[in-house]
Amino acid sequence: MLRLADHQQLATPRRVIRIFPVLASLSLGLYLAAIVVGLTIGDLYDNPDQATLNWRGVHMLTGTSAALAVVFVLSIAVTYFVGTSRWCKEVTETYQLDLNPLRNSTQLKRQTFPWCVIGMLTVVGVGALGAASDPGTGRQNTADMTEVHLAGALAGMAVVCWVYYRVWLNIYANQGVIQEIVTRVGTIRRERGLDEPTTNRSEEEKAIRSQEKSGVT
Repeated sequence: MLRLADHQQLATPRRVIRIFPVLASLSLGLYLAAIVVGLTIGDLYDNPDQATLNWRGVHMLTGTSAALAVVFVLSIAVTYFVGTSRWCKEVTETYQLDLNPLRNSTQLKRQTFPWCVIGMLTVVGVGALGAASDPGTGRQNTADMTEVHLAGALAGMAVVCWVYYRVWLNIYANQGVIQEIVTRVGTIRRERGLDEPTTNRSEEEKAIRSQEKSGVT
């Protein structure tokens, strides 16, 4: 039989409220590092030396890492809402709770997914602009795309920051919905006598241990 504690353990996504800003900040740090490296590379279009080409490689690796980090963080948010929405539905149906919290959780999920897609497509677009400005591709007029790539990278960082902010607000609101459901489930289980008080359980465990000891002796 599940106790209230079991339902509280299922509500561990509370940690996402703390983890998400940390991971988001790390990905933005990588993003900013890629921009700084890109600005300090030097001239790639007029007989670049080996050092300049090496910094070009560092910029590409840093930018790719930043893009993957952004996609990873937003994927965590998507996974969080898929899992918690499922949990809210199962608990609501099991205990026949009011449907409003479930509707709120579903609405938050639907609001969050488009933001996550926007953030992911943004870093893909910035990467595409970077490829268009790369002389290593052998394409003509890549130098003309340099300013476009820089403007796109700066605008993209602003978009990603805004997406992170919106997603975090929805995660925070969704955690409040989860806590509301946990509280209602706890009340129902106590009213039905499904959860034994902790003191009674500890006394029963002590009695069982004493009986086992007496049986051994």
